[in-house]
Amino acid sequence: VGQMGLVQVYESCFARFNLRSAQVLLTNADLAHTERNTNAKATLDTLLKLGVVPIINENDTVVTDEIKFGDNDSLAALVSNLIHADLLVILTDQGGLFTADPRQDASAVLLSDAIAGDPALEKMAGGAASELSKGGMLTKVLAAKIAAQTGTSTVIASGREANVLTRLMAGEKIGTHLVHRQSD
Repeated sequence: VGQMGLVQVYESCFARFNLRSAQVLLTNADLAHTERNTNAKATLDTLLKLGVVPIINENDTVVTDEIKFGDNDSLAALVSNLIHADLLVILTDQGGLFTADPRQDASAVLLSDAIAGDPALEKMAGGAASELSKGGMLTKVLAAKIAAQTGTSTVIASGREANVLTRLMAGEKIGTHLVHRQSD
């Protein structure tokens, strides 16, 4: 039930590519408390050094409303900051960030590039969640803003796009690329 089955699916998928995976459960307190933050970073760094793909999720068993991340987008951004990632990829049911919700506005245009943290992006993202997510596009835009604090760029793209991760890693422009603002 729940995560056990999901972890088994991840393990079998990664095994097809001769990769190993490990489940890592975190709470907001793990990243807010200095010693726990250091331990989480050391664990993730070690896993990555060993070629193990960490499957990270919020530890729902011990989390309370006061210390909850609230959504996986924020968790992903905070983890990207923790490990100083070059790129955060957020996959969703939309092709990226549009000028309006494309499900409601046929004239909506996909933004291919923007600066993370631009307040206009939050207005475009709105607040509507989809059937597959809690916070909709707004949480993704806010996550990109968090990731940009340590120089991490973010791509928001459709998880339904064939071979999306492989294609992104090959340099193909897919979805919306939100880059951190360069300091002058």
